[in-house]
Amino acid sequence: MNRAAIDVEDLLKVVLLLVIVWLALEIVGEVFGIVLGFFGFIGPVIGLLVALLILLWLFDWL
Repeated sequence: MNRAAIDVEDLLKVVLLLVIVWLALEIVGEVFGIVLGFFGFIGPVIGLLVALLILLWLFDWL
């Protein structure tokens, strides 16, 4: 499998979707202070998912 198997635009769409989800969770966490403790771990998880997607793309595993 070569790197051209996934377009950069598709990868950017995935990253953009993850960022939008991250921002939505941050807004929900700020609005609802009670659930902030529950959503506190979601931010780093999304960051790890972005890093994992980039590594998979770089190593041609996607």
